[in-house]
Amino acid sequence: MSQERFYPDLTIALLAPRAMAKRVFAPRHYDRLESMATLVDACFERAADERVDQLAKADIIVSTWGMPRVDEAFLERTPRLRALFYAAGSVKGFVTDALFERGITLSSAAPANAIPVAEYTVAAIILSNKRFWALMRHRRGEAGLPEEVPGNYRRTVGVIAASMVGREVIRLLRGYDLEVLLYDPWVGEEEARRLGVTKVELPELMERSDVVSLHAPNLPSLRHMINGPLLSRMKDGATFINTARGALVDEEALLAELKSGRIWAVLDVTDPEPPVEGSPLYTLPNVIYTPHIAGSMHQECHRMADFALDELDRYLRGEPLRNAIQREALARLA
Repeated sequence: MSQERFYPDLTIALLAPRAMAKRVFAPRHYDRLESMATLVDACFERAADERVDQLAKADIIVSTWGMPRVDEAFLERTPRLRALFYAAGSVKGFVTDALFERGITLSSAAPANAIPVAEYTVAAIILSNKRFWALMRHRRGEAGLPEEVPGNYRRTVGVIAASMVGREVIRLLRGYDLEVLLYDPWVGEEEARRLGVTKVELPELMERSDVVSLHAPNLPSLRHMINGPLLSRMKDGATFINTARGALVDEEALLAELKSGRIWAVLDVTDPEPPVEGSPLYTLPNVIYTPHIAGSMHQECHRMADFALDELDRYLRGEPLRNAIQREALARLA
């Protein structure tokens, strides 16, 4: 971004649980905010009500995970608020109609959080096609050699949903000699061609793919969208990857396929999360389970802060935002 201007009549409040603020915002982010306007520390230990005086002064709020719900009561305490920049992904945990009715500008750093999820996913795809997990077990003396190691040349990857993460996965996969199938009812044939993918229906994607990767939003209407009949269509030896949300998958149906040994799974999310004590997901030899680490971790969180502050700079300069959130789009967002 270009050099920020200082706005002497503007007050920015950094509002988040203090532990989260320390995780997401580095000292350079505080310096950058102070170079833009008057910065007030509204971080809290237990509840945002602790910082009522600071919030009353705020024209703009910068926040991250743990942002309080922006309802009418909150807005009564923030009479000057006109924009909120969220250095994290989904805004559904705190957004209400009252925010939009006030006309408050809202931006999320979801595109920045999509990057590490997509990187994790692509790594899992490439390693799955190399039978990495089975070979690792063989080298430890836990299993025999796989019958074949097919590799990645001209293999087929199925991407479920052209979400921010799904699109970033597709972009990263362009560097490989892979065929990419896409299921997304919101994407037309012309857009699919621009993305460089083949648009198919979900049953066909499940049948043809060597690796299936799920990136749909966690909406009530999509609960258990991946069910037994769909999972049964997967090829023997195929891999199912979930970095979206566990509720999108019928876990009992997935376990039935996994217990048969017919398919593999790489799961960064489950339902419930973590799996219940004694769940076969902890012990099945064809399951790679990681504890929700695909998203931004440690210094990767700073990318989200960079994105949020870049958005803030665009807003102050009157430039279009990269990820402004509109009320009508919420129904399709994670």
